[in-house]
Amino acid sequence: MDDKKTNENKDLPIDRRRFLMGSMGLAGGTLASQIGFADDSAFLPPNSPPWTRSLGPGVLTNPYGRPSSFEDHVQRRSVDWLTADRIASISFTPLADLKGIVTPSGLVFERYHAGVPDIDPTKHRLMIHGMVERPIILTMDDLMRFPSTSEIRFLECPANGGMEWRGAQMEGVQFSHGMLACCEWTGVMLSTLLEEVGVDKKASWILAEGADGSHMSRSIPMDKALDDAMIVYAQNGEMLRPEQGYPVRLINPGWEGNTCVKWLRRLEIGDKPWHHREETSKYTDLLADGTSREFTYVQECNSVVTSPSPEKPWQRKGKYWVEGLAWSGNGRVRHVDVSFDGGVNWREARFSSVVLPKSLTRFGVEFDWDGSPQMIQSRAVDETGYVQPTYTQLRAARGTNSVYHKNAIHTWKVNADGSVSNVQIT
Repeated sequence: MDDKKTNENKDLPIDRRRFLMGSMGLAGGTLASQIGFADDSAFLPPNSPPWTRSLGPGVLTNPYGRPSSFEDHVQRRSVDWLTADRIASISFTPLADLKGIVTPSGLVFERYHAGVPDIDPTKHRLMIHGMVERPIILTMDDLMRFPSTSEIRFLECPANGGMEWRGAQMEGVQFSHGMLACCEWTGVMLSTLLEEVGVDKKASWILAEGADGSHMSRSIPMDKALDDAMIVYAQNGEMLRPEQGYPVRLINPGWEGNTCVKWLRRLEIGDKPWHHREETSKYTDLLADGTSREFTYVQECNSVVTSPSPEKPWQRKGKYWVEGLAWSGNGRVRHVDVSFDGGVNWREARFSSVVLPKSLTRFGVEFDWDGSPQMIQSRAVDETGYVQPTYTQLRAARGTNSVYHKNAIHTWKVNADGSVSNVQIT
């Protein structure tokens, strides 16, 4: 270690300096043995590794860039037994490997009802009709002539975590919480288009219908449409990916992902909900007494620790940055606590990202692991004062027959060998 690096570290607390020195192989053992290089000397300072002694590929080797080959493991994954057919199936976002709060477009979870349509944007049209003064049919060029806006908002399937209602099942945060993403969405406020067509004063609902093979549709209250709903054509600085609704989709910030209809082709204005398939036989919440909740749009306050997790076990004793994600469909996350003993004691986490409404918020705490088993939980509170519930509280209110809106406090058990298991504490 040179003098400059030594001077940078000398003012650190003694335990932190020991931690850093140990992680660099200066406090027992060698860095090479920790990293696992077969030929220690070829890669380690002061030697120059082989990649510093040759030229790499030039400009436009990959005209559309892609991640490093060393990050090939970071990808969406599916669960084979979850659905009968991939045409109407799900893939999951690799939450444990994400950084910050924005999900790369190619890693956003997928949910289809009839596969992905291949839509020529020059032939696609968006029709707005029904209880309006001036029905309209818009081309994509027409749509992009309206004033645009960009917002960072999360997108979550209401079935996220639904496999966990009756017990811990999914060994991985990608599968327990991975029907979740957060993107910068760019498009036109729906209220702008409704002003253009002149909505009848008696109108109170909108039917949004997609151009996929299922003609997926949902009824949207007019209040939401006039509030923050967006007609979106771009995502994370580029046009929508086909699997995310290219060329245009609806985004209802903070609401069930199913209401954010992809491949949007039609908005019908009416004075009552339509009660179509996806809001009657599906996307309703079966309660313990046999009744069902309908139109439960808001994705309630939730959080999860992403490291440690089954994908991110602990390798040795020492200090760790325990981090995770929190979100709420009701606005900003106000507070997150983390417990290491299954909810007996709590420590306040600090936010390590910008805190935006209806967006993912990253949090973390430092923890010095002594090798003993831990029960790690996170508990979020949003700006309305809503507190993320325990499983006991959630099941008391909703029973165990539901699939949707599972936002109970999640527990990871860190075992003595550093491996991590999914468990439930009621």
